[in-house]
Amino acid sequence: MQKKPYISMSVIRRLPRYYRFLKDLDRRGILRVSSRELSEKLGLTASQVRQDFNCFGGYGQQGYGYAVRQLREEIGNILGLDRAHKCILLGAGNLGRAIATHITNNFAGFELIGIFDSSEAVIGQELAGLTILPADTLESFCTDEKPVMAILCIPRAAVESAVDKLYALGIRNYWNFSSYDIALHHKDAVVETVHLSDSMMTLCYRVSEQQTKS
Repeated sequence: MQKKPYISMSVIRRLPRYYRFLKDLDRRGILRVSSRELSEKLGLTASQVRQDFNCFGGYGQQGYGYAVRQLREEIGNILGLDRAHKCILLGAGNLGRAIATHITNNFAGFELIGIFDSSEAVIGQELAGLTILPADTLESFCTDEKPVMAILCIPRAAVESAVDKLYALGIRNYWNFSSYDIALHHKDAVVETVHLSDSMMTLCYRVSEQQTKS
């Protein structure tokens, strides 16, 4: 079996931006796009765009550019958007509700199959077409349905025990909205952590810098 070439995470993290832009072009009926046009819209260089796509085989033709729909589909396949990995969500508060709705309306390679919460106030309610289930049914649900990813929208104090339980149930992939470092405790876990406060602090710095210069 041929060994897959190493692709840096910096390239992988640019693929969703390409995908969103190409999806918009496709929706508008645009058939072709050049590396220069892509670079100008995405704040990259044309050379960077070509290098990124060459990691996966190229796809473009000199003097022709890229076929928008084909390139969008190829990037979608690379990202795995043509699949429907089963996932569950823990925490049906405001953030959890927003995430559940986003996944339902903006399918991105995952199928939300279960939502769990420990609050009697929300258990039994409908969210994103699913009934919110009590947290104590998590083990039996995972045993039967075998989800591969968990979305964590619960307080940091509750994350450690929840992840330990999920990990024991065979779940190794997490979309983590807490500040708890899952990978530190479970080395083979695949984790994408979203630090909302970090993003806000970065924005605060940039706003402050802009005001200093003006």
